[in-house]
Amino acid sequence: MATVLVLFDSRTGLVRELARAVGEGVAQVPGAVARERDIDEAQPAELLRCDALVLGSPNWSGVTGKLKTWLDESGDLWESGELAGKPGAAFGAGWSPHGGIEATLLQLFHLIVAHGMLFVGLPWSERMRRSGSYYGATAVAALTDDDREQARALGARVAALAVRLAR
Repeated sequence: MATVLVLFDSRTGLVRELARAVGEGVAQVPGAVARERDIDEAQPAELLRCDALVLGSPNWSGVTGKLKTWLDESGDLWESGELAGKPGAAFGAGWSPHGGIEATLLQLFHLIVAHGMLFVGLPWSERMRRSGSYYGATAVAALTDDDREQARALGARVAALAVRLAR
């Protein structure tokens, strides 16, 4: 089984809801399993046991300090390259559609590629007119059905690539 670690920081529950939808998308892919972990419960060693990583953060003018600090503590993995070649993706949520959610996704993107991971985004779809970004799944103020579907699609894309690479 390919394990997809869905690692997130959630302050109000919105990012946690998106994480669940990402996990549902992972579960749709035969041979893949999601491990959803709030940053408060996660251990850096879990990064070594995953086949793919999906990072989520609320928009606080970028990623939260708590998530950034947790990821900074994985700096030894940057040097060792142990995450290189694994799929990675991002999701985020905020209270304003133009309040910087894509900037948060881009920061997560940077953290993923800094590890040498393969970034997985979302291809264009009609749904993207209402929800999501090329850089990942999003939600604004409340989770909609479109947001959930974008998050599921992202989870499924990451899981499918992780399963292919695991072969």
